[in-house]
Amino acid sequence: MRDRPGLPRRALAELVAAFVLIFFVGGGAAEAASGHADLGLPAQAAVSGLAIMGLVYAVGHLSGAHINPAVTIAFTITRHFPRREALTYIGAQLTGAALGGLLLLAAWPDKPGHLGANVASVSTRTALLYEVVLTALLMFVIVAVATDTRAVGAAAAIAIGGVVVLDILIGGGVSGASMNPARSFGPALASGTWTHFWIYVVGPVTGATIGGLTYQFIRER
Repeated sequence: MRDRPGLPRRALAELVAAFVLIFFVGGGAAEAASGHADLGLPAQAAVSGLAIMGLVYAVGHLSGAHINPAVTIAFTITRHFPRREALTYIGAQLTGAALGGLLLLAAWPDKPGHLGANVASVSTRTALLYEVVLTALLMFVIVAVATDTRAVGAAAAIAIGGVVVLDILIGGGVSGASMNPARSFGPALASGTWTHFWIYVVGPVTGATIGGLTYQFIRER
């Protein structure tokens, strides 16, 4: 696209998107844990899905709306994203997530619900497996709608947001269904909750890579 912004502006779009995602998702979790809102798992899934849907529509044409280091890594591995720009995107995503987490900490100094930090309620093996599978499904859909002209096109945000909702409904009570290292990093940093944090890095990165390569293999002639 001739009018696509330069790398600094695209990175800024990623930063803002990650900030907004953490504010909504972590804020919803804190509000529910504090008793100020009755947000069960279905409602929290809807919050995440709607946030992603809106952000994809808002910045997708600017930065591609990765909003997720695992997505950026998978796009890089499948050669849909320049390797030289990947670290800039990932840095922007983590910075936005950190700023979102710090804003939540300022609003909720008692850290209800760990400000949305992901904590596995099962064994690390099960939590890791869920993060891998859930992220692989998400990335499979993302690659399809973002890189294949035969896919849904303008409705990509709806497809991606819908998969986020589905993943959280299935895995939210197991691993937290992060699917995004930045989404886990912001609340963990703000609340100091680093319990088995590695799951939320290894799982999403592995799953996104599997999902991206799987779709790539299927579509190739």
